[in-house]
Amino acid sequence: MALHLFELNVKARDDSALGRFWAEALGWDVSSAEPGATSVKPVGPVWPDPAAVRIDVIAVPDPETVKYRAHIELATDSAAHHAESVARLEELGATPADEGHGDLARTVLADPEGNVFCVLEPRETHRDTGPIAAVVVDCADPRAMARFWGEAMDWTVHDVTDDRALLRSAKGVGPYLEFLRTPHLTDVRHRLHLDLAPHPFDGRRQAAEVARLGALGATSADAGRGDFPWQVLTDPEGNEFCVLGPA
Repeated sequence: MALHLFELNVKARDDSALGRFWAEALGWDVSSAEPGATSVKPVGPVWPDPAAVRIDVIAVPDPETVKYRAHIELATDSAAHHAESVARLEELGATPADEGHGDLARTVLADPEGNVFCVLEPRETHRDTGPIAAVVVDCADPRAMARFWGEAMDWTVHDVTDDRALLRSAKGVGPYLEFLRTPHLTDVRHRLHLDLAPHPFDGRRQAAEVARLGALGATSADAGRGDFPWQVLTDPEGNEFCVLGPA
């Protein structure tokens, strides 16, 4: 058995406005099936194709704007494309958020709600990812994160050192998942997390996968959150994620 990455779940004050920003930023479709939830989906591929990972923007009462452990990195294919992308994103409402990283091969921005993301300079490894090159997560132990997440989703580990781990779907498409060793991690609320799902959606599959993740080192974080068709877990370093089930 294995889980598939279904979506990047982002908390927002205004899900509709933030969803429109990311739809225009990525060139994707945007829709809202219910109040407080806006989906941003790529045009073409269909889940569980790893190239069909989408963004789900969820309204919550007070999503603090602070430094979070996870952020999105966007791909570009040339120096001109990089410059054009940054200019267009700023026209859409993004703002500079360099945070002292000006020497790196990326431009650091914040979306209209203050979520930091990066626009990368061209990289050969990201030429076929689509607009989202990677989801980057700060961590204490990249090797341990690579072991857990590689087994959780059956993804291929492309690079692992004491400072960095890089994973991608075994199909070789879609975004990378990157873990960076970060000193002085703090226990903060996570505004962006991963939603995983079995395919097909099935209650028994969901329960079996949650049990398997527990054996790998995940911990339940569902206490007091109500009766929802998903299970909230944390990985071995406390990063929340969800295992979705049938609605």
